[in-house]
Amino acid sequence: MHEPRMENPAVFNPEAARLIQELYFASRKGGVPELILGLVHLRASQINGDSFCVSGDAQRAREAGQSDEKLFAVAAWRDAPFFTEAERAALALAEAATRMADQADPVPDDVWNEVTKHFDTEQVASLILTIGVTNMFSRLNVTTKQLAGSREWDR
Repeated sequence: MHEPRMENPAVFNPEAARLIQELYFASRKGGVPELILGLVHLRASQINGDSFCVSGDAQRAREAGQSDEKLFAVAAWRDAPFFTEAERAALALAEAATRMADQADPVPDDVWNEVTKHFDTEQVASLILTIGVTNMFSRLNVTTKQLAGSREWDR
């Protein structure tokens, strides 16, 4: 285990902290079920190695009624029978938009077409914003080595 390098950078800039929180909450207002947004946030956090968010995401998802069985399977969602087609589409988008440097066509048409089959434009926007905010959280947390369970930053 390690010690954090510093507090989360937003702590030192109250205006940034306020705006980040506003963006986080605004990203979740597109009509996507909270349980799906929680899965998307968790998957992007897992990919980024953000233990701080993984811990908090899992706790919030459990509090919102997500089963442990499903939470434990998020990292292997393609091979687990617990996910709906809409959840699978959202998780595929989360992976593609998080791993952008891993392929020449970061968000291929098949991923896009599948997500737009299950979500309307406002919901797709919410998913994309949630993924973007999650990745920003991970950039802050991983860079400064924030500890899992040390603070409820994005509640």
